[in-house]
Amino acid sequence: MTRQRLIAAVGSLLAREGFKGMGVNAVAREAGVDKVLIYRYFGGLPGLIAAFGKEGDFWPSTLELAGGDIKRFAALSPEKQLKVFSHQFIQGLRKRPVTIRIMAWEMVEANELTRELESVREQGILSFFQMFFSFGKNDPDFQTCIMLVGAAISYLLIRSGHIDVYGGIGLETDSDWQRIESGIHRIIQGLLETQKTG
Repeated sequence: MTRQRLIAAVGSLLAREGFKGMGVNAVAREAGVDKVLIYRYFGGLPGLIAAFGKEGDFWPSTLELAGGDIKRFAALSPEKQLKVFSHQFIQGLRKRPVTIRIMAWEMVEANELTRELESVREQGILSFFQMFFSFGKNDPDFQTCIMLVGAAISYLLIRSGHIDVYGGIGLETDSDWQRIESGIHRIIQGLLETQKTG
Protein backbone atom coordinates (compact mmCIF):
# COMPACT_ATOMS: atom_id res chain seq x y z
CA MET A 1 0.00 0.00 0.00
CA THR A 2 2.74 2.47 0.98
CA ARG A 3 4.71 1.54 -2.12
CA GLN A 4 1.72 2.37 -4.35
CA ARG A 5 1.12 5.65 -2.50
CA LEU A 6 4.69 6.69 -3.22
CA ILE A 7 4.36 5.78 -6.91
CA ALA A 8 1.07 7.70 -7.15
CA ALA A 9 2.66 10.69 -5.39
CA VAL A 10 5.34 10.83 -8.09
CA GLY A 11 2.68 11.07 -10.80
CA SER A 12 0.80 13.82 -8.96
CA LEU A 13 3.93 15.86 -8.30
CA LEU A 14 5.27 15.50 -11.84
CA ALA A 15 1.96 16.54 -13.36
CA ARG A 16 1.61 19.54 -11.07
CA GLU A 17 5.18 20.81 -10.70
CA GLY A 18 7.35 18.96 -13.17
CA PHE A 19 10.78 17.68 -12.30
CA LYS A 20 11.79 20.90 -10.56
CA GLY A 21 9.38 20.05 -7.73
CA MET A 22 10.58 16.47 -7.46
CA GLY A 23 12.58 15.56 -4.39
CA VAL A 24 12.56 12.95 -1.66
CA ASN A 25 10.95 15.32 0.85
CA ALA A 26 8.30 16.51 -1.60
CA VAL A 27 7.33 12.96 -2.60
CA ALA A 28 7.18 11.80 1.03
CA ARG A 29 5.02 14.81 1.94
CA GLU A 30 2.71 14.19 -1.05
CA ALA A 31 2.34 10.51 -0.08
CA GLY A 32 1.98 11.28 3.63
CA VAL A 33 4.82 8.94 4.62
CA ASP A 34 8.33 9.18 6.03
CA LYS A 35 11.02 9.77 3.40
CA VAL A 36 13.05 6.83 4.70
CA LEU A 37 10.47 4.56 3.02
CA ILE A 38 11.57 5.84 -0.40
CA TYR A 39 15.03 4.45 0.28
CA ARG A 40 13.68 1.23 1.81
CA TYR A 41 11.35 0.41 -1.09
CA PHE A 42 13.19 1.95 -4.05
CA GLY A 43 16.79 2.65 -3.02
CA GLY A 44 16.28 6.37 -3.63
CA LEU A 45 14.48 8.81 -5.87
CA PRO A 46 15.79 7.47 -9.23
CA GLY A 47 14.52 4.00 -8.31
CA LEU A 48 11.12 5.43 -7.38
CA ILE A 49 10.93 7.32 -10.69
CA ALA A 50 11.80 4.11 -12.56
CA ALA A 51 9.08 2.23 -10.64
CA PHE A 52 6.58 4.96 -11.52
CA GLY A 53 7.52 4.57 -15.18
CA LYS A 54 7.12 0.79 -15.10
CA GLU A 55 4.24 0.30 -12.65
CA GLY A 56 2.36 3.57 -12.48
CA ASP A 57 0.41 3.29 -15.74
CA PHE A 58 2.78 5.89 -17.15
CA TRP A 59 3.14 4.28 -20.58
CA PRO A 60 0.92 1.98 -22.68
CA SER A 61 1.77 -1.70 -22.20
CA THR A 62 2.63 -4.12 -25.00
CA LEU A 63 -0.84 -5.63 -24.67
CA GLU A 64 -2.45 -2.20 -24.96
CA LEU A 65 -0.35 -1.20 -27.97
CA ALA A 66 -1.31 -4.49 -29.65
CA GLY A 67 -5.00 -3.66 -29.27
CA GLY A 68 -5.65 -6.05 -26.39
CA ASP A 69 -4.85 -9.32 -28.17
CA ILE A 70 -1.19 -10.07 -28.89
CA LYS A 71 -1.90 -13.30 -30.80
CA ARG A 72 -4.40 -11.59 -33.09
CA PHE A 73 -2.07 -8.62 -33.57
CA ALA A 74 0.83 -10.91 -34.54
CA ALA A 75 -1.32 -12.47 -37.29
CA LEU A 76 -2.12 -9.10 -38.93
CA SER A 77 -0.42 -7.83 -42.08
CA PRO A 78 2.40 -5.30 -41.53
CA GLU A 79 0.14 -2.47 -42.70
CA LYS A 80 -2.63 -3.42 -40.29
CA GLN A 81 -0.13 -3.88 -37.45
CA LEU A 82 1.22 -0.38 -37.97
CA LYS A 83 -2.28 1.07 -38.19
CA VAL A 84 -3.40 -0.66 -34.99
CA PHE A 85 -0.17 0.36 -33.27
CA SER A 86 -0.50 4.04 -34.27
CA HIS A 87 -4.16 4.12 -33.18
CA GLN A 88 -3.40 2.46 -29.84
CA PHE A 89 -0.38 4.71 -29.29
CA ILE A 90 -2.49 7.83 -29.80
CA GLN A 91 -5.38 6.55 -27.68
CA GLY A 92 -3.04 5.26 -24.99
CA LEU A 93 -1.38 8.63 -24.58
CA ARG A 94 -4.58 10.66 -24.93
CA LYS A 95 -6.01 8.85 -21.92
CA ARG A 96 -2.84 9.62 -19.93
CA PRO A 97 -2.81 13.42 -19.57
CA VAL A 98 -0.25 13.12 -16.77
CA THR A 99 2.14 11.35 -19.16
CA ILE A 100 1.65 14.08 -21.75
CA ARG A 101 2.40 16.78 -19.16
CA ILE A 102 5.49 14.87 -18.04
CA MET A 103 6.67 14.58 -21.66
CA ALA A 104 6.29 18.36 -21.97
CA TRP A 105 8.33 18.89 -18.79
CA GLU A 106 11.04 16.56 -20.09
CA MET A 107 11.58 18.88 -23.04
CA VAL A 108 12.71 21.69 -20.74
CA GLU A 109 14.26 19.75 -17.85
CA ALA A 110 16.78 17.03 -18.69
CA ASN A 111 18.30 15.31 -15.66
CA GLU A 112 18.80 11.89 -14.06
CA LEU A 113 15.08 11.62 -13.28
CA THR A 114 13.91 12.46 -16.81
CA ARG A 115 16.35 9.89 -18.14
CA GLU A 116 14.73 7.20 -15.96
CA LEU A 117 11.34 7.76 -17.62
CA GLU A 118 12.93 8.10 -21.05
CA SER A 119 14.53 4.70 -20.53
CA VAL A 120 11.16 3.13 -19.63
CA ARG A 121 9.59 4.53 -22.81
CA GLU A 122 12.48 3.54 -25.05
CA GLN A 123 12.64 -0.01 -23.69
CA GLY A 124 8.88 -0.43 -24.09
CA ILE A 125 8.76 0.78 -27.69
CA LEU A 126 11.93 -1.06 -28.75
CA SER A 127 10.79 -4.37 -27.27
CA PHE A 128 7.42 -3.95 -29.01
CA PHE A 129 9.15 -3.30 -32.33
CA GLN A 130 11.52 -6.24 -31.92
CA MET A 131 8.58 -8.49 -31.06
CA PHE A 132 6.40 -7.57 -34.03
CA PHE A 133 8.02 -5.41 -36.70
CA SER A 134 10.62 -7.68 -38.28
CA PHE A 135 9.51 -6.61 -41.78
CA GLY A 136 11.51 -3.37 -41.56
CA LYS A 137 14.77 -4.80 -40.22
CA ASN A 138 16.59 -4.80 -43.56
CA ASP A 139 15.92 -1.11 -44.15
CA PRO A 140 17.81 1.17 -41.75
CA ASP A 141 15.53 4.07 -42.66
CA PHE A 142 12.35 2.17 -41.75
CA GLN A 143 12.84 2.59 -38.00
CA THR A 144 13.75 6.24 -38.59
CA CYS A 145 10.50 6.82 -40.48
CA ILE A 146 8.44 5.14 -37.76
CA MET A 147 10.28 7.17 -35.12
CA LEU A 148 9.43 10.38 -37.00
CA VAL A 149 5.74 9.43 -37.01
CA GLY A 150 5.94 8.69 -33.27
CA ALA A 151 7.69 12.01 -32.66
CA ALA A 152 5.00 13.86 -34.61
CA ILE A 153 2.27 12.16 -32.57
CA SER A 154 4.06 12.97 -29.30
CA TYR A 155 4.57 16.60 -30.31
CA LEU A 156 0.94 17.08 -31.34
CA LEU A 157 -0.27 15.50 -28.10
CA ILE A 158 1.96 17.80 -26.06
CA ARG A 159 0.80 20.84 -28.06
CA SER A 160 -2.85 19.80 -27.64
CA GLY A 161 -2.57 20.78 -23.98
CA HIS A 162 -1.84 24.38 -25.01
CA ILE A 163 -3.42 24.98 -28.43
CA ASP A 164 -6.59 23.80 -30.16
CA VAL A 165 -5.37 23.81 -33.78
CA TYR A 166 -2.03 23.06 -35.42
CA GLY A 167 -1.52 23.71 -39.13
CA GLY A 168 -5.26 24.07 -39.61
CA ILE A 169 -5.99 20.66 -38.04
CA GLY A 170 -7.86 20.44 -34.74
CA LEU A 171 -6.25 18.74 -31.75
CA GLU A 172 -9.23 18.53 -29.40
CA THR A 173 -11.89 16.06 -30.44
CA ASP A 174 -11.96 12.38 -31.31
CA SER A 175 -12.77 13.32 -34.91
CA ASP A 176 -9.72 15.63 -35.00
CA TRP A 177 -7.53 12.72 -33.94
CA GLN A 178 -9.23 10.37 -36.40
CA ARG A 179 -8.23 12.81 -39.12
CA ILE A 180 -4.65 12.79 -37.85
CA GLU A 181 -4.73 8.97 -37.81
CA SER A 182 -5.91 8.97 -41.44
CA GLY A 183 -2.86 11.03 -42.36
CA ILE A 184 -0.62 8.64 -40.45
CA HIS A 185 -2.18 5.69 -42.27
CA ARG A 186 -1.33 7.30 -45.61
CA ILE A 187 2.27 7.72 -44.47
CA ILE A 188 2.34 4.05 -43.39
CA GLN A 189 1.00 2.92 -46.78
CA GLY A 190 3.67 4.94 -48.57
CA LEU A 191 6.38 3.60 -46.29
CA LEU A 192 5.34 0.00 -46.87
CA GLU A 193 5.16 0.58 -50.63
CA THR A 194 8.79 1.68 -50.60
CA GLN A 195 9.60 -1.50 -48.62
CA LYS A 196 8.06 -3.60 -51.41
CA THR A 197 9.72 -1.74 -54.28
CA GLY A 198 13.03 -0.95 -52.56
